[in-house]
Amino acid sequence: MTNYNHWFIRARLKTRQLLLLVALSEEGNIHRAAQVLNMTQPAASKLLKDLEDVLEVPLFERLPRGMRPTWYGETMIRHARVALASLNQAHDELTALKAGRFGKVSVGAITAPGLTLMPPAVAMVKRGHPDLRVSLEIETSPVLIERLEQGKLDMLVARLFAEHDKSQLRYEALSEEPVCALVRPGHPLLGVSGLTLRDVVGAGWIVPPAGSVLRHRFELMFQEEGLAPPTNTIESSALLFITRMLQQSDMVAVLATDVARYYASHGIVSLLPLDMPCHMDAFGIITRTDRLPSPAAKVMMKALKTASVSVYGRKLEMEID
Repeated sequence: MTNYNHWFIRARLKTRQLLLLVALSEEGNIHRAAQVLNMTQPAASKLLKDLEDVLEVPLFERLPRGMRPTWYGETMIRHARVALASLNQAHDELTALKAGRFGKVSVGAITAPGLTLMPPAVAMVKRGHPDLRVSLEIETSPVLIERLEQGKLDMLVARLFAEHDKSQLRYEALSEEPVCALVRPGHPLLGVSGLTLRDVVGAGWIVPPAGSVLRHRFELMFQEEGLAPPTNTIESSALLFITRMLQQSDMVAVLATDVARYYASHGIVSLLPLDMPCHMDAFGIITRTDRLPSPAAKVMMKALKTASVSVYGRKLEMEID
């Protein structure tokens, strides 16, 4: 039997208190937060004090020029964002159902599965549910995980790193991500047989930004061969720039193999026959364990798992019917 004796019921937690927590974290000032919520400053101060009294912890430090969340405050703000996002999602789903639509699902993906997995999965969803609205964001894993935690995305196809809090995340591995070197069609290096890292260390390279995992492994790859990493480099992860730059120069780029093959199939680039052992970590489907999936999210999840069989040859358990 469900327990309805939750602390927030006993504390008579108000939605406006959740809104105030989020506004305070964004504005850093109770006067501006009150203005944003269209309430007086004394009313905002009372709402905050009532919540702190119930929780028996300070949520914000009162500073001479504003307010800063305590560790307790950071925790409550994070959960307030999730609760408010969930309520917004409920409203969106109800609105869609009243309009005769099936709802909306928001997915985040890193670039490679964004090119290989998402198109067949989305096509599958739209064939079965033409009115289901699908929103897709292509971003880096850290950005996507933050948006998932904020309730802005329903699921991800991305990576989990050591620094991520995994306590409320479910991860189902899909595939490793090999990388390759690519150049313009007709590049002089394409005619070199038995190509090695020593042959390309002096080339101009387009590389991932400093501090990224792939950039670290790229440089380590040369060092392990007793070579200094390339110094003639351009740092960018913007695909439009990378492919255009390759077409107009003799530079070499390092990119996920699935992405490179896509552009090569259109004659835009060519893959160098060069062994590149600096592969990226595996990626997979990431969802939250503390949130029930909407009907639309269930449909998308099933499509992702079905499409993954043909794309990666990996069958995931169909836990969502």
